[in-house]
Amino acid sequence: MRTGAEYLTALKDAREIYLDGERVADVTDHPAFAPIAATMAELFDLAADPANKMTCHAQETGAEANLVFTIPRSRDDLAARRHAIETWARHTHGWVGRSPDHVGSFLAAFASSPESFTTGRRDLSASVTGYHRRLLAEDLYVSYAIIPPQVSRATTAHAWEGDFIQAGVVEERPDGIVVRGAQMLATGAAVADEIFISCIKPLTPDDRDFAVGFTVPVSADGLKLYCRRPYATTGSPYDYPLSTRYDETDALVVLDDVFVPWERVFVDRDVDGLRRQFFTTGAHVLGNWQAQIRFTVKLRFIAGLAGKIADVNGVGRIPGVQEKLGELAGLASLVESAVLAAEYRAAPDANGMWRPDARAVYGAMGLQAELYPRVLAILRDLAGGGVLQLPSSVADLHNPATRADIDRYVQSPGVEAVERVKLFKLVWDAIGSEFAGRHHQYEMFYAGAPFVAKGYAYRNFGYDQAIADVDAFLAGYTDTGKTGTGASAA
Repeated sequence: MRTGAEYLTALKDAREIYLDGERVADVTDHPAFAPIAATMAELFDLAADPANKMTCHAQETGAEANLVFTIPRSRDDLAARRHAIETWARHTHGWVGRSPDHVGSFLAAFASSPESFTTGRRDLSASVTGYHRRLLAEDLYVSYAIIPPQVSRATTAHAWEGDFIQAGVVEERPDGIVVRGAQMLATGAAVADEIFISCIKPLTPDDRDFAVGFTVPVSADGLKLYCRRPYATTGSPYDYPLSTRYDETDALVVLDDVFVPWERVFVDRDVDGLRRQFFTTGAHVLGNWQAQIRFTVKLRFIAGLAGKIADVNGVGRIPGVQEKLGELAGLASLVESAVLAAEYRAAPDANGMWRPDARAVYGAMGLQAELYPRVLAILRDLAGGGVLQLPSSVADLHNPATRADIDRYVQSPGVEAVERVKLFKLVWDAIGSEFAGRHHQYEMFYAGAPFVAKGYAYRNFGYDQAIADVDAFLAGYTDTGKTGTGASAA
């Protein structure tokens, strides 16, 4: 198990990252990236501490490993995995959406089903299992970029003007492939060790060259990251407590003829292989169970903010306020219940990996785009103008010429101004700052467009049985008023 300090040392490499037109020399001390790098380092330290029960003996390596990177082979393994994921999520209060356990879950599921990688152009099963052993042994932070650039949403890569806009294979060598093009949305890639690059968007047979899956170091020759505007530099931790800790900096990955050796290639120009790696292996449901665990922790935190506002404003006993808090509690509990139901209804697949119940996972995920805006709306309603009438920055609290007025006019009974301002600055960073706006968009489109997320829920609900139950009931009575077993059973 590596420590946070070892993780930070590993980031001091030749990675090519661009921000505001300039190359970043060192992400560990750049103001845009150092805060999230420090947060990730804290996660690795948490995992390495035996008190947190985040490690186990990995049968693949015969050594201690991080639970979040292991293959769950029993119900107890799944419960231990949930505990480990929750431990990390609680440390960030759910505001880090792509911590290392997310892609780590996908990679574990890949390795549980090596035969899924044997039916393409070549047998790549050893690449998958070998990389998973590396993940376990080296405690890697792997980000991913699995969405094509938004050049056209009406067509796929083969029909785009210009060669290799989406990442694809331009050359095959005896020892690997050469990849050119771009992929998005590499959340956290600037402070990751490596990136898994693939495509989750359905492709056509004409898109064969773009149907790839592979890992590559962030420091690989020819790989560049173009990061969006950072929010960590917005202001002080008092004024922006979430932005200055948890901004993951999404990035566009550009690959300028990057060489990828075969031991890092999982899918090689195989359109069907893309679907197998995500869905036949169980990677998609295991990775998204992790995401819903994280989301549950975030919703609890937002509910806590709402409850704290009610207490500070002295309105917690008002029935209308309790109704809003009750609705928020219900929404948060629905997601948490789905997480637990997915674990309770889990079962082993043909390879012995215990898969969380897909109906429960995708049912919650299908509502995420509607649920999160409603949660924020409740928090906004309770906060009201309190998040607008605030000192411009913490400097107003430090200036003797302004502090007396702040203390007198920006306070609540039993709550001094410095604490009230602190709370409402936090609430604003959750609902109104650029960081908050990014999270709003992120949660709404977490699984893609709404029809994509709801499509997963639709396909995994079990409509055949539900319709069969209705048919059985309909068959139980006639237009003459006679009833049969179907009606009586209902």
